[in-house]
Amino acid sequence: MPPHCDTMDGPVVGAAKKALDSGNVKLTLPWAPKKAEAEIRTAFEKTMHVRKLGNEARELADYWFFETVVRLHREGEGAPYTGLKPAGLDPGPVVPRVEKAIEQGDAREVITFLSHTVEEQMQKRFKHVMAKKKFDENDVDAAREYVETMLSLTLYAHHLYTFITSGGEHGEGKHAAEGHEH
Repeated sequence: MPPHCDTMDGPVVGAAKKALDSGNVKLTLPWAPKKAEAEIRTAFEKTMHVRKLGNEARELADYWFFETVVRLHREGEGAPYTGLKPAGLDPGPVVPRVEKAIEQGDAREVITFLSHTVEEQMQKRFKHVMAKKKFDENDVDAAREYVETMLSLTLYAHHLYTFITSGGEHGEGKHAAEGHEH
């Protein structure tokens, strides 16, 4: 997954900032699983208390709260927590399109972008297979290269289909594509 949920300008930290600014922990709770609620509430209360001790204490407490919420969010995804990332990282081409689609209530741009990307990738991989297809049947190395590219294309298409039709649950640890390995 591109940098997003674990960045200082990502949606999880954004929700945590709003919660701290408003004094409403509930703004943060949807970003983590229900089993993490008690830990988030405790961290929120401690953070709100420490914030009153001055600007440096506030900055440190806020950062700790952000780390806590992001860590629990990542655990809920089944993904490792590797620390908060700085703001401004490139989330790639898809995340901003999805966010814009949700904001505007129209998924057409995302669908078009993904459809073109799939088409380009399949054409590129298919051309590679076709370039390997014509080989001397007595050339085992060339035959092996063809088989490898053909199987790679087949598995790529199968994994893509499996992922597309799997429901795409949030969380890197939850949706590994299933398939047969060669």
